[in-house]
Amino acid sequence: MLRESFAAIVARNETWTGKSATEPYEAGWASEAVVFVRALKPVTGKPGRARIEISPDGMRWAPEGTEFDLPTEKDGVGFARVERFGTWLRVAADLPDGAAVTVLVTLHLKA
Repeated sequence: MLRESFAAIVARNETWTGKSATEPYEAGWASEAVVFVRALKPVTGKPGRARIEISPDGMRWAPEGTEFDLPTEKDGVGFARVERFGTWLRVAADLPDGAAVTVLVTLHLKA
């Protein structure tokens, strides 16, 4: 049996500074996700780490526990794999002062 899969862009050409997050994505049908964050422009400073967040309703968020490094150069890619996340997913980060990264964030979901 062929498993169902889908890729969704949840942030495109957004410059992240300070507290930043993607739009929430409803993926209750999926059993696993791979999240990719790509830097579309040269990165300013050291952007640090991003985290996966989950939500029961798409409005109130809790850290899922998975963290990964944000890219540190143009066209660099960071990623994370998650399972058993419920329905709502997003990627969030708290960048240090002076850091900025313009991102393309995609979710790759599989049933």
